[in-house]
Amino acid sequence: MSAKIFLVEGMKCKNCTAHVEREIKQIQGVEDAVADFTSGHVSVKGDQVGEEKIRLAVEKAGYRFKGATKSSPGSDLWVS
Repeated sequence: MSAKIFLVEGMKCKNCTAHVEREIKQIQGVEDAVADFTSGHVSVKGDQVGEEKIRLAVEKAGYRFKGATKSSPGSDLWVS
């Protein structure tokens, strides 16, 4: 299972993160999603989950998808 971190704009509170997490967790192949409104990061764990599906889920929740990010060199966390 791989993990990816994405940047999301507009999350201001725990309710915001709950909306984003709920939408992403509905995607087939997603094992878990954890959003942090203070950093704007959303960590998504799962196999073969496309960035486009994540973008659509974030936008459906009402937030701006800013893409993926690399956490650190050599990390399993991927972003483009």
